[in-house]
Amino acid sequence: MMPLLRKRRGFTLVELLVAISILAIVAVLGWRGLDSIVRARASLTAQMETTRGMQLAFAQLQSDCEHITPPDVINNRPFLLTGTDRITLVREVFNENQPARLQVVSYRVVNGMLLRRESNVTRDLAELDGLWQAGISDADTGNSVALQGGVAGMQVLVWQNGGWRQAVAATGNSGLAQQPNGASQEPTGLQVALLQQGQEVPLSKFFLVGEP
Repeated sequence: MMPLLRKRRGFTLVELLVAISILAIVAVLGWRGLDSIVRARASLTAQMETTRGMQLAFAQLQSDCEHITPPDVINNRPFLLTGTDRITLVREVFNENQPARLQVVSYRVVNGMLLRRESNVTRDLAELDGLWQAGISDADTGNSVALQGGVAGMQVLVWQNGGWRQAVAATGNSGLAQQPNGASQEPTGLQVALLQQGQEVPLSKFFLVGEP
């Protein structure tokens, strides 16, 4: 006699519901984990792009500071003006097989954008006076290049006479228009702090004024 084969019993409805519930929980947990990773990656990428933009802006500013015009070249004319959200300077431009020429460069924070504007180059000091006035004018934003967006503000300090000063207007006669205390030394350094929107701590960097 052959033993009788028992009929195979399938899953009950309760067992299927329990299995589906477990799979659903695992899927939700996995999706949340993946979503958090994607969000963190996107945030990190945005921060890296912002930092990279700031570094490029600082690199350009460093180049401009290194080529600031020596005071004796411009005969006591202003060559550096700083204040809240602004920097204006006169720099020397060197091209191959050509004499050095002068150019006015201005940095401004306008509507959350860090803008850099450079004037035409010249060797005429009278023309330089006109370019300087255009450079310090807030109304003149022509030929401006956006260096970085999302900038909440820019703070600038100038190292002079052994201390940091704000709102400096330096001229070639070794004086400061905003300093009535008889300051006599030319500025030798800049401290620039850029505050990104949504951040509490600004990104700062120090620059030497003129060739080291």
